[in-house]
Amino acid sequence: MSDSAAEQHEERPVDPYDAGWRRPPATTAELRSDVVLAIALGVGTLLSLTLYTIAGFYAEPAPMWASVLWAIGITAPLAFRRRAPCTVSVIVGVMFIIGGTVLVPEVLFTNIALFMAIYTVGAWVSDRRRAVLVRVLIIFAMFAWLLVYMFIQATDPDALPNLSRVGLFSPLVAFILIQILTNILYFGGAYFFGERAYQSARERAVLEARTIELEQERARSARQAVALERVRIARELHDVVAHHVSVMGVQAGAARTVLDANPAAARDALTNVELGARSAIDELRKMLGTLRADGDTNPEDGPSTVGVGRLGQLADESSANGLPTRFERIGAPVPIPAVVSFNLYRIAQEALTNARKYGGTHATAELRLRYLTDAVELEVTNTGTVPASARAGGLGLIGMRERVASSGGVLEVGARTRGGFLVRAAIPLGRSGDQAMEPVGPARDDTRALSSAAAHPSTPMTEDPA
Repeated sequence: MSDSAAEQHEERPVDPYDAGWRRPPATTAELRSDVVLAIALGVGTLLSLTLYTIAGFYAEPAPMWASVLWAIGITAPLAFRRRAPCTVSVIVGVMFIIGGTVLVPEVLFTNIALFMAIYTVGAWVSDRRRAVLVRVLIIFAMFAWLLVYMFIQATDPDALPNLSRVGLFSPLVAFILIQILTNILYFGGAYFFGERAYQSARERAVLEARTIELEQERARSARQAVALERVRIARELHDVVAHHVSVMGVQAGAARTVLDANPAAARDALTNVELGARSAIDELRKMLGTLRADGDTNPEDGPSTVGVGRLGQLADESSANGLPTRFERIGAPVPIPAVVSFNLYRIAQEALTNARKYGGTHATAELRLRYLTDAVELEVTNTGTVPASARAGGLGLIGMRERVASSGGVLEVGARTRGGFLVRAAIPLGRSGDQAMEPVGPARDDTRALSSAAAHPSTPMTEDPA
């Protein structure tokens, strides 16, 4: 079985980081280049053989027909050097020794052929133990043959007649040392460059793999960013539209009920519907403006200007829209990241909207903001009825969980044992990330809430099971 066929039967890991990484098979262009190389070396060997014969390189050279066959035998296998590198290198090595033994007058192109064969083993054999073993055996055989050949020449008085054998460091000894050093450099170079070629191919594979990983990670990050942005937009649209449309629906229903009996009350309800529509459009316009901006807009011009400082106003609006709501602030106010403040406001808004939709006509609500030692806690409770199961397709609780999770907090929702519903969000403070902070003092429209909390002191609620 050829070397390449044997390697195909072995598992070929594709991970270049793995110690057992195997070099991919040669391409069609590389295989074609091997054929061209073999033909070029064959032609060069025949030309060099002719010139060496004319020059009388050997006194008794091998017959020309044998030399021609030998030249073909040592260069033709190189056409398959990447398909079966070990086999080709052994054949070329054997032919090289045969040519030197029978005195084929050619020592130029055949040296190039042997160098290429040894180099190819180091550069293309994926089994590194086999690559080392084959090269070491070939080099050992070459040096053994060289030493035997030089011993014969040194002991033959008729060999190398122009080199004196007199003295410890005679010209003959110098010639032998030159031969040994030349072969050390020759075989060492073939071994070293083959090893470097394999390592370079592996490094290129690692670089390509990393490039592919980076491209995949970049594409994955882009898809995640788009998905997260779509979720954020959907959450903002839901919170803005659901709240205002819910209020408008309540007011429109009230106006329809008292339209004949109390036109003034109906007029006030319709006025609230109009104000709610304008407020919804205003918030949507701000949000869309923020989305269309290129990042240079003032953050205070966007929808995130609402925050915990407007919870008192939110409670007043809830009371005016048919859900009596009491707001309390507990603890000394501390700076809150702007994103956390905005998320808490939206959670309170969604919780009051759900209480108004599901609590019934006689439901009431309580809204509490607690400043703890290292966290801020928002608690919204309401009386009235509780849905037996979550409404299919509802996004309110999902949006609450996403907002709390984005700030590293914990959300507790569920029915209370004494009736009604509980929404509690606790978010830790002092986390790295957002640097924009809410002011410590209350907003101008929330001064009433502070006075209300002072007039009605309260202690933290006991835990209600969800």
